[in-house]
Amino acid sequence: AKTSITTFPSSAEIIPEPLGVVLVISAWNYPFLLSLDPVVGAIAAGNAVVLKPSEIAPASSSLLAKLLGEYLDNSSIRVVEGAVDETTALLQQKWDKIFYTGNGKVGRIVMAAAAKHLTPVVLELGGKSPTVVDSNVNLEVAARRIISGKWGCNNGQACISPDYLITTKEFAPKLV
Repeated sequence: AKTSITTFPSSAEIIPEPLGVVLVISAWNYPFLLSLDPVVGAIAAGNAVVLKPSEIAPASSSLLAKLLGEYLDNSSIRVVEGAVDETTALLQQKWDKIFYTGNGKVGRIVMAAAAKHLTPVVLELGGKSPTVVDSNVNLEVAARRIISGKWGCNNGQACISPDYLITTKEFAPKLV
């Protein structure tokens, strides 16, 4: 792999080190990206994958199950559809790695289940994203940026969209 001139005379190489069988539990708000992104990385590293798409996006889950089953090697990837019962059953199994994208409440459940087997976990958790607005800003520009950040991408359902505002008590009425 290429290295930067700033690290001269270093060298680099990419070495796939498969872990084994990976569980990917994906979210509903970007059902294809948040499912396929970790799946592609896991397969590229040489792992087998079980994908559990979100039950909150049933049409996307069904399409992923159909297309991945049809076009990918079933010995290296499987899709398990379902809701809480199926996810709970999957989490009772031993995995070599777990990827979870979603909220903190379920993230805690995933982490607790993984801890029983000492399974490494990658958590991509959505959270609360504050917008801090100083009273010395251009109010019109700030308001446009907040609105764009909240409703400009996926109708506010991105995990990094602004959830609440922090400002001074005096400036709050103007900002609202």
